[in-house]
Amino acid sequence: MNLFYKIFILILSFSSILSSQSTTLEDDFEGNGTIEGWFGDDCNLLSGQDNPFLQGINTSSKVMEYHDVGGMWANARFGIGSNLNLSSGSTFTLKIYLNSMGLSGNQANQISLKLQNGSLNEPWSTQSEIIKPLMLDQWQTITFDFANDNYINLDDNSVPPIARNDFNRVVIQINGENNNDEVLAYLDDVMYNGIVTIPADPVYDYLVWSDEFDDNGPIDQSKWFAQTKLPQNGSWFNGEIQHYTDRVENASVENGILRLKAIKETFTDQGQTKQYTSARLNSKFAFTYGKVEVLAKLPSGVGTWPAIWTLGKNIQESGAYWQTQGYGTTSWPACGEIDIMEHWGDNQNFVQSALHTPSSFGGTINKGGQNIPTASTEFHTYSVTWTPERMIFSVDDVVHYTYQPSDLNSDTWPFDKDQYILLNIAIQPSISPSFSESSMDIDYVRVYQESPVTTFDTKEYNSLYAYPVPFTNELTIEVDGNTDEQVEVKVYSIDGSLVTVIPHVIHEGQMYFDDLSYLDTGLYFMRFELQGEPYGVKVIKN
Repeated sequence: MNLFYKIFILILSFSSILSSQSTTLEDDFEGNGTIEGWFGDDCNLLSGQDNPFLQGINTSSKVMEYHDVGGMWANARFGIGSNLNLSSGSTFTLKIYLNSMGLSGNQANQISLKLQNGSLNEPWSTQSEIIKPLMLDQWQTITFDFANDNYINLDDNSVPPIARNDFNRVVIQINGENNNDEVLAYLDDVMYNGIVTIPADPVYDYLVWSDEFDDNGPIDQSKWFAQTKLPQNGSWFNGEIQHYTDRVENASVENGILRLKAIKETFTDQGQTKQYTSARLNSKFAFTYGKVEVLAKLPSGVGTWPAIWTLGKNIQESGAYWQTQGYGTTSWPACGEIDIMEHWGDNQNFVQSALHTPSSFGGTINKGGQNIPTASTEFHTYSVTWTPERMIFSVDDVVHYTYQPSDLNSDTWPFDKDQYILLNIAIQPSISPSFSESSMDIDYVRVYQESPVTTFDTKEYNSLYAYPVPFTNELTIEVDGNTDEQVEVKVYSIDGSLVTVIPHVIHEGQMYFDDLSYLDTGLYFMRFELQGEPYGVKVIKN
């Protein structure tokens, strides 16, 4: 456990200035690519999958699986973030393996690459397309040259693609459309030979909330709420068969690790007797945009279903923490759900991320995952970066899924409001008879956002540190020296407005504030003068 993160190093900084950057457009599905917005229409896409056919021209370890399960269109696509200049780069290349064992129907074996304007309500209406034949059961390199290959303009009035400057979406389709046939294929080394200019993402490097689990015993109730109330009909969703409890047997901190434990035991609560118990924790912190990192080791056993995820703070769910605080106004999935990590015991080495929205829930298609051979034996960092336009999911910094809908609306993007974090282990009816207990061990949970803009210059102040981060009611500021001098602590809001002035005495190198409950949730700057020198410190109120 790195205790550094318990100390808030209070050096003032400014928000990142977003800029544009020129980059190549490529993806090798090893985590090194610049294409991060893969999306499947009527098909399942899994990035970062083990290459099942290490042969011929492609012996790289990771590929993307394309599985058309019978959808009419079955597109794999990504947005670019800016318009292509085909006059300076007109060629796309990729490797593909079309598996004969994964085909149904009698469609021609082919691949098409389409360029579209994703800002249109009907992006396909002005598309240009190149179609190439495919061979079965071998890796092959396919090239699409919009300057020299035969192309098809869906709109006969469109000019040649080389003369267009409105393309900002790339669509790949295998074995045509308007059919319900199945296709299983693998893609690798997708590349565009031109340069594109894309806006840079926000930089989320400012720690705004965390739990490092340093204190042994029950969970920190200032940060977590144990959700136990059964939904209607006396059972949890998805046919789950556990009771969630608020007992230390199911959730406690030991030696710097939070242990969420699922246990096989007879337990009666709320008039219902069940044979398994577990824990479901809600964070008492909610936020919009940022990066979540959770260092965790997962449970094992067929029928176990651990998850690290978020729900909209506005969800209508009886018994959820924010519902009890009066925020429940919106039903699921309109509130939005972000599954940072899900793991099923009957698929031991696979972890998945997903988004649930009004446009994709239940049998969601907004998902991606990767194999983690040591998911239940070693700690791994599960992360999501949530910007105003997209979600990027990774394990140990290896990206396996990006969600970036071209049309941001309430159906596709209910993610412009606060979400809160959930940690839980569900038990499925398929639980193994030999299961007795297993735990999800969590070293830390951290939330980062952009550094706030303030009106204070760091060079003007001697920087201090304070804890805990964030604080609820009590706060300690460390000050060098043992002076008992009285100072006036001025508390400013993030916009530089003076909130209050607190007379205080520095004692034995510390200032201890026993009740700051009157401050609203947010970030503050506290400053004072000591022996003619200015001192400053930033703090976050929970």
